[in-house]
Amino acid sequence: MRVILAQPRGFCAGVERAIEIVERALDKFGPPVYVRHEIVHNRHVVDDLRKKGAIFIEDPSDAPEGALLIFSAHGVSPAVRAAAQRQELRVIDATCPLVTKVHVETLRMAKEDHEIILVGHAGHVEVEGTLGHAPERMHLVQNVEDVAGLEVGDPTRLGCVTQTTLSVDDTAEILEALKARYPEIRLPRKDDICYATQNRQNAVKALCERADRVLVVGAPESSNSNRLVELARKLGVRAELVQDATDVDENWLQGASCVGITAGASAPESLVEGVVEHVRKLCDARVSSLAGVDESIVFQLPSALR
Repeated sequence: MRVILAQPRGFCAGVERAIEIVERALDKFGPPVYVRHEIVHNRHVVDDLRKKGAIFIEDPSDAPEGALLIFSAHGVSPAVRAAAQRQELRVIDATCPLVTKVHVETLRMAKEDHEIILVGHAGHVEVEGTLGHAPERMHLVQNVEDVAGLEVGDPTRLGCVTQTTLSVDDTAEILEALKARYPEIRLPRKDDICYATQNRQNAVKALCERADRVLVVGAPESSNSNRLVELARKLGVRAELVQDATDVDENWLQGASCVGITAGASAPESLVEGVVEHVRKLCDARVSSLAGVDESIVFQLPSALR
Protein backbone atom coordinates (compact mmCIF):
# COMPACT_ATOMS: atom_id res chain seq x y z
CA MET A 1 0.00 0.00 0.00
CA ARG A 2 1.04 3.60 -0.58
CA VAL A 3 0.76 6.58 1.76
CA ILE A 4 0.76 10.02 0.17
CA LEU A 5 1.16 13.25 2.13
CA ALA A 6 -0.64 16.39 1.01
CA GLN A 7 1.31 19.58 0.45
CA PRO A 8 0.76 22.03 2.02
CA ARG A 9 -0.66 20.74 5.29
CA GLY A 10 -0.66 21.63 8.96
CA PHE A 11 0.30 24.92 10.59
CA CYS A 12 -0.40 28.16 8.76
CA ALA A 13 1.37 31.48 9.41
CA GLY A 14 -1.41 32.75 11.68
CA VAL A 15 -1.27 29.66 13.89
CA GLU A 16 2.54 29.67 14.05
CA ARG A 17 2.45 33.34 15.05
CA ALA A 18 -0.18 32.78 17.76
CA ILE A 19 1.70 29.88 19.36
CA GLU A 20 4.99 31.79 19.23
CA ILE A 21 3.30 34.76 20.92
CA VAL A 22 2.27 32.62 23.89
CA GLU A 23 5.67 30.94 24.12
CA ARG A 24 7.57 34.23 23.94
CA ALA A 25 5.25 35.84 26.48
CA LEU A 26 5.91 32.97 28.89
CA ASP A 27 9.67 33.33 28.36
CA LYS A 28 9.67 37.13 28.70
CA PHE A 29 7.13 37.69 31.48
CA GLY A 30 7.04 34.28 33.14
CA PRO A 31 3.98 32.19 34.03
CA PRO A 32 1.15 32.41 34.45
CA VAL A 33 0.04 33.93 31.14
CA TYR A 34 -3.71 33.98 30.55
CA VAL A 35 -5.12 33.19 27.09
CA ARG A 36 -8.67 34.05 26.08
CA HIS A 37 -10.06 30.86 24.49
CA GLU A 38 -7.81 28.09 23.15
CA ILE A 39 -5.00 29.84 21.30
CA VAL A 40 -5.68 27.48 18.37
CA HIS A 41 -8.10 24.57 18.08
CA ASN A 42 -5.77 21.69 18.90
CA ARG A 43 -5.71 20.00 22.32
CA HIS A 44 -2.12 18.82 21.93
CA VAL A 45 -0.92 22.39 21.35
CA VAL A 46 -3.10 23.71 24.18
CA ASP A 47 -1.99 20.99 26.63
CA ASP A 48 1.67 21.69 25.83
CA LEU A 49 1.25 25.42 26.48
CA ARG A 50 -0.72 24.69 29.65
CA LYS A 51 2.22 22.66 30.97
CA LYS A 52 4.47 25.67 30.33
CA GLY A 53 2.23 27.97 32.35
CA ALA A 54 -0.55 29.19 30.07
CA ILE A 55 -4.03 29.39 31.60
CA PHE A 56 -6.93 29.30 29.16
CA ILE A 57 -10.08 31.23 30.03
CA GLU A 58 -13.22 32.40 28.22
CA ASP A 59 -14.04 35.55 30.19
CA PRO A 60 -11.41 38.22 30.91
CA SER A 61 -12.90 38.58 34.40
CA ASP A 62 -11.51 35.11 35.15
CA ALA A 63 -7.99 36.58 35.07
CA PRO A 64 -6.76 38.48 38.13
CA GLU A 65 -6.57 42.25 37.86
CA GLY A 66 -3.39 43.40 36.14
CA ALA A 67 -2.51 39.98 34.67
CA LEU A 68 -1.26 39.41 31.13
CA LEU A 69 -3.98 38.26 28.72
CA ILE A 70 -3.45 37.06 25.15
CA PHE A 71 -6.29 37.07 22.64
CA SER A 72 -6.43 33.87 20.57
CA ALA A 73 -5.81 33.63 16.82
CA HIS A 74 -9.57 33.62 16.19
CA GLY A 75 -10.02 37.24 17.26
CA VAL A 76 -12.37 38.86 19.76
CA SER A 77 -15.23 41.35 19.79
CA PRO A 78 -14.90 44.92 21.07
CA ALA A 79 -16.95 43.80 24.10
CA VAL A 80 -14.21 41.32 25.08
CA ARG A 81 -11.56 44.02 24.66
CA ALA A 82 -13.62 46.32 26.88
CA ALA A 83 -13.96 43.59 29.52
CA ALA A 84 -10.16 43.16 29.54
CA GLN A 85 -9.74 46.91 29.93
CA ARG A 86 -12.15 47.00 32.89
CA GLN A 87 -10.06 44.27 34.51
CA GLU A 88 -6.97 46.42 33.87
CA LEU A 89 -5.32 43.50 32.08
CA ARG A 90 -2.16 43.84 30.05
CA VAL A 91 -3.13 42.60 26.59
CA ILE A 92 -1.19 41.05 23.73
CA ASP A 93 -3.22 40.39 20.60
CA ALA A 94 -2.54 37.11 18.78
CA THR A 95 -5.48 37.56 16.38
CA CYS A 96 -4.56 36.29 12.91
CA PRO A 97 -3.91 39.32 10.67
CA LEU A 98 -6.36 37.91 8.11
CA VAL A 99 -9.11 37.90 10.76
CA THR A 100 -8.15 41.45 11.74
CA LYS A 101 -8.55 42.43 8.09
CA VAL A 102 -12.16 41.17 8.17
CA HIS A 103 -12.81 43.12 11.39
CA VAL A 104 -11.49 46.32 9.81
CA GLU A 105 -13.64 45.81 6.72
CA THR A 106 -16.70 45.18 8.90
CA LEU A 107 -16.18 48.41 10.83
CA ARG A 108 -15.59 50.37 7.62
CA MET A 109 -18.83 49.18 6.04
CA ALA A 110 -20.76 49.84 9.26
CA LYS A 111 -19.45 53.43 9.33
CA GLU A 112 -20.61 53.79 5.71
CA ASP A 113 -24.13 52.90 6.85
CA HIS A 114 -24.17 49.43 5.28
CA GLU A 115 -25.84 46.34 6.66
CA ILE A 116 -23.39 43.45 6.58
CA ILE A 117 -23.85 39.78 5.75
CA LEU A 118 -21.37 37.45 7.48
CA VAL A 119 -20.99 34.06 5.81
CA GLY A 120 -19.85 31.62 8.48
CA HIS A 121 -20.74 28.97 11.04
CA ALA A 122 -22.87 29.89 14.04
CA GLY A 123 -21.07 29.45 17.34
CA HIS A 124 -17.55 29.46 15.89
CA VAL A 125 -15.37 31.73 18.01
CA GLU A 126 -14.11 33.68 14.98
CA VAL A 127 -17.69 34.32 13.86
CA GLU A 128 -18.70 35.50 17.34
CA GLY A 129 -15.80 37.95 17.37
CA THR A 130 -16.65 39.35 13.94
CA LEU A 131 -20.35 39.67 14.72
CA GLY A 132 -19.43 41.68 17.80
CA HIS A 133 -17.90 44.47 15.69
CA ALA A 134 -21.29 45.64 14.38
CA PRO A 135 -23.97 43.50 16.06
CA GLU A 136 -26.83 45.81 15.24
CA ARG A 137 -25.99 45.78 11.52
CA MET A 138 -24.99 42.17 10.89
CA HIS A 139 -26.79 39.09 9.58
CA LEU A 140 -25.24 35.62 9.83
CA VAL A 141 -25.70 33.36 6.80
CA GLN A 142 -24.65 29.70 6.96
CA ASN A 143 -26.16 28.34 3.75
CA VAL A 144 -28.19 29.20 0.65
CA GLU A 145 -31.46 28.62 2.55
CA ASP A 146 -30.49 31.39 4.98
CA VAL A 147 -30.13 33.80 2.05
CA ALA A 148 -33.77 33.23 1.09
CA GLY A 149 -34.87 34.11 4.62
CA LEU A 150 -32.90 37.35 4.92
CA GLU A 151 -34.67 40.59 5.75
CA VAL A 152 -32.60 43.73 5.20
CA GLY A 153 -33.46 47.40 5.44
CA ASP A 154 -31.91 48.77 2.24
CA PRO A 155 -30.78 46.22 -0.39
CA THR A 156 -28.70 48.93 -2.08
CA ARG A 157 -26.52 49.41 0.99
CA LEU A 158 -25.39 45.88 1.71
CA GLY A 159 -21.92 44.44 2.20
CA CYS A 160 -20.55 40.97 2.86
CA VAL A 161 -17.62 39.42 4.73
CA THR A 162 -16.76 35.77 5.35
CA GLN A 163 -15.28 33.59 8.04
CA THR A 164 -11.63 33.26 7.05
CA THR A 165 -11.51 29.48 7.50
CA LEU A 166 -14.00 28.97 4.67
CA SER A 167 -12.53 28.62 1.19
CA VAL A 168 -13.61 30.16 -2.09
CA ASP A 169 -15.32 26.85 -2.88
CA ASP A 170 -17.11 26.81 0.50
CA THR A 171 -18.62 30.24 -0.03
CA ALA A 172 -19.17 30.33 -3.80
CA GLU A 173 -22.75 29.06 -3.84
CA ILE A 174 -23.82 31.34 -0.98
CA LEU A 175 -22.19 34.39 -2.56
CA GLU A 176 -23.89 33.62 -5.87
CA ALA A 177 -27.25 33.43 -4.09
CA LEU A 178 -26.59 36.74 -2.35
CA LYS A 179 -25.65 38.42 -5.64
CA ALA A 180 -28.75 37.02 -7.33
CA ARG A 181 -31.05 38.33 -4.60
CA TYR A 182 -29.19 41.60 -3.96
CA PRO A 183 -27.48 42.69 -7.21
CA GLU A 184 -25.90 45.76 -5.60
CA ILE A 185 -24.30 43.89 -2.66
CA ARG A 186 -20.60 44.52 -2.10
CA LEU A 187 -19.09 41.03 -2.09
CA PRO A 188 -15.74 40.23 -0.45
CA ARG A 189 -12.59 40.02 -2.56
CA LYS A 190 -11.06 36.58 -3.04
CA ASP A 191 -7.98 37.67 -1.12
CA ASP A 192 -10.16 38.06 1.99
CA ILE A 193 -10.26 34.25 2.14
CA CYS A 194 -7.45 32.67 4.14
CA TYR A 195 -4.73 31.54 1.74
CA ALA A 196 -4.00 28.51 3.96
CA THR A 197 -7.61 27.30 3.90
CA GLN A 198 -7.74 27.43 0.12
CA ASN A 199 -4.29 25.85 -0.33
CA ARG A 200 -5.12 22.95 1.98
CA GLN A 201 -8.40 22.28 0.20
CA ASN A 202 -6.67 22.36 -3.18
CA ALA A 203 -4.14 19.87 -1.82
CA VAL A 204 -6.95 17.54 -0.71
CA LYS A 205 -8.45 17.69 -4.21
CA ALA A 206 -5.10 16.56 -5.62
CA LEU A 207 -4.85 13.87 -2.94
CA CYS A 208 -8.29 12.50 -3.81
CA GLU A 209 -7.23 11.94 -7.41
CA ARG A 210 -4.82 9.28 -6.14
CA ALA A 211 -6.02 8.05 -2.74
CA ASP A 212 -9.01 5.86 -1.87
CA ARG A 213 -8.82 6.76 1.84
CA VAL A 214 -7.99 10.13 3.41
CA LEU A 215 -7.02 10.83 7.01
CA VAL A 216 -7.20 14.44 8.18
CA VAL A 217 -5.19 15.26 11.30
CA GLY A 218 -7.04 17.92 13.26
CA ALA A 219 -9.36 18.71 16.14
CA PRO A 220 -13.16 18.26 16.13
CA GLU A 221 -13.43 22.00 16.96
CA SER A 222 -11.28 22.99 13.96
CA SER A 223 -13.45 24.44 11.20
CA ASN A 224 -10.84 24.11 8.46
CA SER A 225 -10.05 20.49 9.43
CA ASN A 226 -13.71 19.52 9.24
CA ARG A 227 -13.99 21.18 5.84
CA LEU A 228 -11.12 19.00 4.57
CA VAL A 229 -12.98 15.87 5.64
CA GLU A 230 -16.20 17.10 4.02
CA LEU A 231 -14.40 17.96 0.79
CA ALA A 232 -12.80 14.52 0.46
CA ARG A 233 -16.15 12.82 1.08
CA LYS A 234 -17.81 15.11 -1.46
CA LEU A 235 -15.23 13.90 -3.97
CA GLY A 236 -16.23 10.30 -3.24
CA VAL A 237 -13.29 9.31 -1.05
CA ARG A 238 -13.76 7.86 2.43
CA ALA A 239 -12.28 10.36 4.87
CA GLU A 240 -11.87 10.43 8.65
CA LEU A 241 -10.81 13.10 11.13
CA VAL A 242 -8.16 11.97 13.64
CA GLN A 243 -6.58 13.93 16.46
CA ASP A 244 -3.50 11.70 16.59
CA ALA A 245 -2.29 8.19 15.77
CA THR A 246 -4.38 6.61 18.54
CA ASP A 247 -7.57 7.60 16.69
CA VAL A 248 -6.68 5.62 13.56
CA ASP A 249 -8.94 2.57 13.18
CA GLU A 250 -7.22 -0.25 11.32
CA ASN A 251 -10.55 -1.23 9.78
CA TRP A 252 -10.65 2.08 7.89
CA LEU A 253 -7.63 0.96 5.90
CA GLN A 254 -8.95 -2.44 4.86
CA GLY A 255 -9.05 -2.77 1.08
CA ALA A 256 -7.27 0.52 0.48
CA SER A 257 -4.48 0.71 -2.07
CA CYS A 258 -3.51 4.30 -1.29
CA VAL A 259 -4.07 6.37 1.86
CA GLY A 260 -3.78 10.15 1.69
CA ILE A 261 -2.84 12.07 4.84
CA THR A 262 -3.19 15.78 5.46
CA ALA A 263 -3.68 18.12 8.42
CA GLY A 264 -5.73 21.17 9.29
CA ALA A 265 -4.06 24.52 9.85
CA SER A 266 -3.87 24.08 13.65
CA ALA A 267 -2.31 20.60 13.67
CA PRO A 268 1.45 20.34 14.34
CA GLU A 269 3.63 18.29 12.02
CA SER A 270 4.62 15.99 14.90
CA LEU A 271 1.06 14.64 14.97
CA VAL A 272 1.15 14.05 11.21
CA GLU A 273 4.42 12.18 11.59
CA GLY A 274 2.88 9.99 14.29
CA VAL A 275 -0.11 9.11 12.10
CA VAL A 276 2.13 8.37 9.11
CA GLU A 277 4.36 6.08 11.15
CA HIS A 278 1.35 4.27 12.62
CA VAL A 279 -0.22 3.67 9.20
CA ARG A 280 3.12 2.65 7.74
CA LYS A 281 3.54 -0.02 10.41
CA LEU A 282 -0.03 -1.27 10.07
CA CYS A 283 0.16 -1.65 6.31
CA ASP A 284 3.87 -1.86 5.49
CA ALA A 285 3.28 1.18 3.33
CA ARG A 286 5.59 3.22 1.11
CA VAL A 287 5.41 6.94 1.92
CA SER A 288 5.69 9.80 -0.56
CA SER A 289 4.57 13.43 -0.80
CA LEU A 290 2.67 15.36 -3.43
CA ALA A 291 4.16 18.47 -4.95
CA GLY A 292 2.26 21.57 -3.85
CA VAL A 293 2.28 25.25 -3.08
CA ASP A 294 5.27 26.41 -1.06
CA GLU A 295 3.91 28.71 1.63
CA SER A 296 6.47 31.33 2.63
CA ILE A 297 4.14 33.81 4.36
CA VAL A 298 5.26 35.01 7.79
CA PHE A 299 3.26 37.37 10.02
CA GLN A 300 5.14 39.82 12.23
CA LEU A 301 4.97 39.44 16.01
CA PRO A 302 3.48 42.20 18.20
CA SER A 303 5.97 44.94 19.08
CA ALA A 304 5.91 43.95 22.78
CA LEU A 305 7.55 40.62 21.89
CA ARG A 306 9.88 41.58 19.08
